[in-house]
Amino acid sequence: MIRFLLSIFQNIFEKMLQLLVSKKHVIHNLLSIYIKTTSGNTLCIDIDPKCDISHIKKIVAPQIGLQPDEVKVIFAGKELGDDIIIEECDLGQQSILHIVKIKASTKNTQGIALDPKTSTPRGSKSNLLPLCETLDDSMFSTSSNSRNNSVSLDTQESSIEASKELEDFEIVNLEKPKVKRIHFFVYCATCKELKQGKLRVRCNFCKSGAFTVHSDPQSWAHVLQAKQITGTCENEPEFCEELLQNKEPTFAEFYFKCSEHPSLGETDQAVPLDLIRPNLKQISCIACLEIPETIFTFPCQNDHVTCLDCFRQYCMSRLTERQFWQHPEFGYTLACPSGCADSFIKEIHHFRLLDNDNYDRYQRFATEEYVLQSGGLLCPQPGCGMGILADADCTRITCQHCKFVFCRNCLQGYHIGECEPPELQGDSTSGVCDEVSCEPKNNGEEASRTTIKVITKPCPRCRTPTERDGGCMHMVCTRSGCQFHWCWVCQTEWTRECMGDHWFG
Repeated sequence: MIRFLLSIFQNIFEKMLQLLVSKKHVIHNLLSIYIKTTSGNTLCIDIDPKCDISHIKKIVAPQIGLQPDEVKVIFAGKELGDDIIIEECDLGQQSILHIVKIKASTKNTQGIALDPKTSTPRGSKSNLLPLCETLDDSMFSTSSNSRNNSVSLDTQESSIEASKELEDFEIVNLEKPKVKRIHFFVYCATCKELKQGKLRVRCNFCKSGAFTVHSDPQSWAHVLQAKQITGTCENEPEFCEELLQNKEPTFAEFYFKCSEHPSLGETDQAVPLDLIRPNLKQISCIACLEIPETIFTFPCQNDHVTCLDCFRQYCMSRLTERQFWQHPEFGYTLACPSGCADSFIKEIHHFRLLDNDNYDRYQRFATEEYVLQSGGLLCPQPGCGMGILADADCTRITCQHCKFVFCRNCLQGYHIGECEPPELQGDSTSGVCDEVSCEPKNNGEEASRTTIKVITKPCPRCRTPTERDGGCMHMVCTRSGCQFHWCWVCQTEWTRECMGDHWFG
């Protein structure tokens, strides 16, 4: 009897455990998404990613007083078909779907509803896939030919002939499991690092996400440049209605989001890093000759590529040598290491690939270069280096950070009268010293100062310390943006007199 009761209790306990485990599994797999209507209401639903779009319509339509066949679901610039599975739509936690009422549509002779814009069957899966599934790989290619988006007539004719030949054969379904490719990379301010990105679209005028595009983007220019792709704003606020009345096209605005953290709403955006791309054509790095999965593509005519590690090394070496270029439009940036023309990196967030210390150094150098090129100067006090913008005729400069007052001309402590010659500035033997009051000097520091004075001189233009390790007296400043030619002896601009008098000393 006792064994019988124990077996009953054991069975009950096992069933309870199974229920708890299965319930926990279902709750863990649920996807929380927000549904926005054109009336401005927002609904939150928890749904199984294995369900299709028709299931969402059955849940949401009654809550807004409509039938499931009277509404359509819009996401990422596309109306989603009823048979689209939710997990195929690149949806993340707390993503936003837009549901709108279907407007008057036309019908063909067979009674099938057609889209009023495209005249294609409303339920056609080929036309109702999410935008992330309809983009062609040619958009992400590093080849210059893919940017033209043109196909030769010979190619078209051969493809037509091939398709006709295939009609005579029975097609066997040999589909392989679909491998999802990473096409976009972004810098996420929330995660503070390089992440995988998702492409999203909204109305360029009212910023509503209830927007469908008339055509998919075919190049990076369509995504990054404004007013390239037209579409239909399903929200139709007053501003968009005025545009329709004036017969002005409604343009799409593309933006990017991080795919590795829950959505923070429609204002959640990330910076697209368009030069970081998947290596679809298996191109080798120009530095290490390896074939990486992800490459950095320089914006040059030859489409030179490097792996991400080599790009970081390239940035760090140029940063140490202060060889970045202060571009008037793009900021503190680099060009292609092969010396290609017009190859400057326009989006400086690509330098976020550097570690935190080197990126902080990059920002500091960029600020210094901007101040110097704007006619300013840097505080010479050790440990300060504050950028100062002052009037050109002002010689008495006061640093607002460390309160050091110095002379603009010689960058020494402020003085009355002419500046001392460079060889006397900071000389420990100048002035009168009392034997009782003078402190003993550190011989190591004095020796270091003397060595620095002997082997280095400041550039006459930007005052960058320069060391001469041999060769002639013709010096060229190594700081990017300066490149001043000067004489080591005269410490002035290099002239023919310097060449004739003391070129080699």
